[in-house]
Amino acid sequence: MTPLKAWQQISSEYLVEESWFKFRKDQVLKSNGEIMPAYYVLEYTNWATVFPVTTDGKVILVKQYRYGLGQWSIEVPGGIMDAHETNPLEAGKRELLEETGYSCKEIVQVAVVAPNPATANNLMYCFLATGCELTHQQEFDEHEELEVMLVTIAELKQLLRENKIIQSLHVTAMMYALEKLGEIKW
Repeated sequence: MTPLKAWQQISSEYLVEESWFKFRKDQVLKSNGEIMPAYYVLEYTNWATVFPVTTDGKVILVKQYRYGLGQWSIEVPGGIMDAHETNPLEAGKRELLEETGYSCKEIVQVAVVAPNPATANNLMYCFLATGCELTHQQEFDEHEELEVMLVTIAELKQLLRENKIIQSLHVTAMMYALEKLGEIKW
C-alpha cells in the first residue's frame, strides 16, 4: 500500500473576508493524484476558553443565546483571539475578565483541540483558572450578551449528565478541566 501524502493546494479564492473569519474555496490535489475542484475552508484566528473556579469552589459559566442553533447555551467563558494576540493564555485571561468580570490567581493549559479540522484551520486552547474573584465590571464585545452563572462542581456534573450543556467544544474543555481537578477519571 502506498503511504498517504498531504494534500496540495493548487489554487485558492476567498469568497468572504470578515474581521473575525475568512471563507475560501481551494482546488486541491489529493494524495491519490485526483483533483478536487472545490474544497471549502473556514479560516479563523485561534480560540481560548477558560474553566474558571472561584476561591469558594464555584464554577463560573456563561449563558448566551446562540442564534445559529436558535437556543440558549451554557458555556465556559472564551472566544476568539484578537488578531494582534499571540499568547493563548493571555487571551483566555482577557476573555474571562471581559465576559465575567473575574480575575484568576492561577491559570494552566489543560488541552488544545481542533474545532473542526475537516473544514476549519484553527485551534482552541483550553485553560483551567483557579482562585477566581470578581474584580471588574463585565466588558462585552460589540454584539455580546450573556448571563454569568455560578454552580458547584456537583451541579455542573449534573448539567453535563442531563445533556443541558450542548456546546461540544466547551464540554470538551470542561472534561479536561474536571480531569485536571481530579473530579473525573478517564
